[in-house]
Amino acid sequence: MTDVQVQKSFASQDNGSSGRKAGILYLVGTPIGNLDDMTYRAVAVLKEVSWVAAEDTRQTRKLLNRFEISARLLSYHEHNKEKSGSSIISKLQDGESVALVSDAGLPAISDPGVDLVEEAVRMNIPVVPIPGPNAALSALIASGLPTERFTFLGFLPREKKKASAVLEEWKTHQATIVLYEAPHRLLPTMRLLLDSWGDRRVVMARELTKRFEEFTRGTVASCLLHLEGTPPIGEYCLIVEGAQASASDEAAPEWWTGLTPEQHVARYEKEHGLSRKDAIKQAASDRNVPKRIIYNEVNKKTSFEANSTKQDRD
Repeated sequence: MTDVQVQKSFASQDNGSSGRKAGILYLVGTPIGNLDDMTYRAVAVLKEVSWVAAEDTRQTRKLLNRFEISARLLSYHEHNKEKSGSSIISKLQDGESVALVSDAGLPAISDPGVDLVEEAVRMNIPVVPIPGPNAALSALIASGLPTERFTFLGFLPREKKKASAVLEEWKTHQATIVLYEAPHRLLPTMRLLLDSWGDRRVVMARELTKRFEEFTRGTVASCLLHLEGTPPIGEYCLIVEGAQASASDEAAPEWWTGLTPEQHVARYEKEHGLSRKDAIKQAASDRNVPKRIIYNEVNKKTSFEANSTKQDRD
């Protein structure tokens, strides 16, 4: 039987063999610009928890003051996450609840909070998300590009060679791509996109929910020309059109082309560990034929081999 961990949110849980009750780690979404986007639930949680772990305590204090929240703050960011993370886990194990916030948006997305969540889950401490604003999704839904499938890549690596490697990996990906970028790196990143992916459609979103919110839509090349006359200001979300399916992609043969039905089934059994029944079902799905056809082919082969063996003995 596979081990699973089932979390019952909002209920205190036993913390291992100590018998103590673990606190709850809340992941609280905060406004990405407009403070009116703060939710009632987020305010209530921040008022109730024992501690608020913040990326920048000065920035978070402004938010807390705006909503008259008198919470105890502690610092948690990229440069102190190991030491501060251990302290937070200890507080949670002692039954104190902690709300984790980032400077803007949802914590644990392009954010060191992911390490804290991973450790809390490992220690069987309940983790509860408090939904809120998110820059990537806000930019995506207003971009005008397809939203049925999308991939979030966050910030590209700073080194050009590593950034190019990431773009090469996702070059043929047909879903919409979402990136974050700082203003001082926007031009180099856009040039890299043009060199790596060609002149695709792109949307540059900045200052989301703020007074100077702006969406610039065009191709990568046209947006580069626009940027040369308008220096980038503010944090950017880049929404990039996915790769177009080529005729060669559509005509590419399936891996099982050329295999007999029994070879097809045997591959699933051997390499994927499927039972005979499940292997037949998957092979039938691949070939878009009824299961009984594959079943009959495989059983016919098995029956033939069995008869041949019996005749050899006789």
